[in-house]
Amino acid sequence: MTGTVHINTRIRQNAETLAAALEGHMHKIFAPDARKELRLFSAGEAAELLGISTSFLRKLHFDDRAPEVHTSPGGRRHYSADDLLELRRVLEANTKSRGAYQRGRREDDKLQVLSFLNFKGGSGKTTSSVHAAQRLALKGYRVLCVDIDPQASLTTLFGYRPEYDFLNSGTIYDAIRYDDPVALEDVIQKTYFTGIDLAPGGLMLQEFEHETPQALMNHAQPPFFARLATALRDVEQNYDVVIFDCPPQLGYLTMAALCASTGVLITVVPNMLDVASMSQFLQMSADLLDVVSNAGASMEFDFMRFLINRYEPNDGPQQQVLAFLRQLFDDEVMVAPMLKSTAISDAGLTHQTIYEVDRAQFHRNTYDRALDSLNLVNDEIESMIQKAWGR
Repeated sequence: MTGTVHINTRIRQNAETLAAALEGHMHKIFAPDARKELRLFSAGEAAELLGISTSFLRKLHFDDRAPEVHTSPGGRRHYSADDLLELRRVLEANTKSRGAYQRGRREDDKLQVLSFLNFKGGSGKTTSSVHAAQRLALKGYRVLCVDIDPQASLTTLFGYRPEYDFLNSGTIYDAIRYDDPVALEDVIQKTYFTGIDLAPGGLMLQEFEHETPQALMNHAQPPFFARLATALRDVEQNYDVVIFDCPPQLGYLTMAALCASTGVLITVVPNMLDVASMSQFLQMSADLLDVVSNAGASMEFDFMRFLINRYEPNDGPQQQVLAFLRQLFDDEVMVAPMLKSTAISDAGLTHQTIYEVDRAQFHRNTYDRALDSLNLVNDEIESMIQKAWGR
């Protein structure tokens, strides 16, 4: 007769085994200190990000107007993200068109706060939000990523280990909790990715969902739906864009993010099961947001868009679903879909994104196809931000 095992004991054992394995995996990938570093970019990549030609970039070096950059033994130049920021400063100082190279907020521009969300897991929220943040940072924007998902996938992608680094404190929960919250600046972490700071997520965020019903009974101030917006006020002068990676549920955290947002991006995989799930999500969202709106929450967005994710252009049923969504929602469906790509999923195996991995690690066509897709999506998001600023 086999012995019985308490399920809580077995789950704890499995959790400890998996955590130890992940710790070893991180050290193997990012040895010796298990922290990530952003790679250098080729001259072609740098020119594309700056919006200039490679010949003009060479001329900047010839005229001694560009910073000294890493040069390979073969004479090829490679650029760090900090080099790109310095080049933007040089280019902006010598252009007649203000904001041509430094496109961030100006004095009268409001902070842009974007929420990536959906009711259903696996819809690509984290993948979409991290790629958007990185593309914007590489184009010179100051970005704050806020991970409000207790699973903390976004935090993990930035090289942290939530189960070790933020087990009991140090997450965004500390800044929005009802009992003695700390200033948001005290939990914000610098990341290896120039231009991006992170307010980490972690399991402690689940406490916010548990504590809010009692806080509602006690009339805690500010109310749950205003706590993220309130926390952001003290740091908003430091950023152009804030990106929320929301949990796959319509709880208090998601509603708080929506009430702090100026733009909403609903990720959807173009199949009928996901669309049916999204239908329920939208109905529940409308009902719940009516309640918080009546309680005084601001519900004014600069834009709301459906972001088509994991799209396969040669898949007939997906084409039909996309056409169906465009017929229903017209220009609320983003023009550029994010393609399903093995390059994106393979990069994720090492906790990286397309913008971080080296093109040489992949089949060239596969990488280029994924990169072009992501650039089209994220540059469309950038254009919506610029339009919100009246440009």
